[in-house]
Amino acid sequence: METVEKNRSSQMDFALFAAILLLCAFGLVMVFSSSYYYAQSKFSDGLYYLRSQSTFLAAGVIALLVISRIDYHLWDHLRLPFLVATMVMMAAVVVWGVERNGAKRWLDIFGIVSFQPSELAKFALVLYMSAFMARFPERMKSFVNGTVPMLVIVGIMCLLVLLQKNMSMMVIVLFTGILMLYVGGVPMKHLLLMGVCAVPILFLVAYMEEYRMMRLKIFMDPWQDELGAGYQLIQSLYAFGSGGLFGQGLNFSRQKLLFLTYGESDFIFAIIGEELGLIGCAAVILAYAFITYRGIMIALKCKDRFGSLLAAGITSVIAMQAAVNIGVATSSIPTTGQTLPFVSAGGTSLFIFLCASGILLNISKNMEET
Repeated sequence: METVEKNRSSQMDFALFAAILLLCAFGLVMVFSSSYYYAQSKFSDGLYYLRSQSTFLAAGVIALLVISRIDYHLWDHLRLPFLVATMVMMAAVVVWGVERNGAKRWLDIFGIVSFQPSELAKFALVLYMSAFMARFPERMKSFVNGTVPMLVIVGIMCLLVLLQKNMSMMVIVLFTGILMLYVGGVPMKHLLLMGVCAVPILFLVAYMEEYRMMRLKIFMDPWQDELGAGYQLIQSLYAFGSGGLFGQGLNFSRQKLLFLTYGESDFIFAIIGEELGLIGCAAVILAYAFITYRGIMIALKCKDRFGSLLAAGITSVIAMQAAVNIGVATSSIPTTGQTLPFVSAGGTSLFIFLCASGILLNISKNMEET
């Protein structure tokens, strides 16, 4: 009987694994549907995005399976090299990065693969903070000895991301850090103080660039510049409006016919809404809710503090980025460019989210039995 219980507790969370794979498969279908016309017109190859996404998905699933078999405690020993390597790559982007759409966010590897190091920043931060807070739980009650060292790391990460003109990623990194401090046991009064200080800083950062202020204004009323800054958001809203309850049908989106830009990546949720309707959107949101729920359960039931914090951090990043992407597409938050995890076109994002999911699945093998 004891042997059975031991074996049962060493099994990874297959429900979570299945949910992630299903979401990836769904994403592959939607990337093909949303990108075919645009890819055909730009590259004379309608399968351009599908081919790229399939390649990264295959590599990501293999990486997930391998990482899910590696004891997550190994990452504790790699926390500092991983953090430093990520910071070095992010600094390299600022100097040697490839500029696209007015922002430097990518490193070209031998001119073959474009890599976005900022996608690593969220998870490098989660890993380092989890290891630190697991080692020194008592220090987290002290602002000077616990909170400040973590804020320094978060601040450096945010600055490197901001230098790439990627404020949306900076906000995700910042809130990831604050959430990690919360689950790590930082007193609420310290968190409230950080929140009070963060608000004016974020407004100052937004004020420093005219396009950021314009996005805030357009968020309030996109029709004030319907052919300019508000165009993309208006087209997204048209997509949801024409989708209705059941949608126009898979592959029957009109907005993807060069009306809605980035329909295969940042605004893929709008194409989902147009083709599959409110029902399809609700199903996608429920899928993320299920993944978040399973991740929270893993964090709560993990047998050690490091695994618990790491699971909470990985889960929060997935949930937060999904919420940001959906919020942008539905005009619930100001327009910004972030992928929908496991679904949007974007090789770096897909591969890294799958690798992080592999760690989460490995942690699920170390859960307390109920």
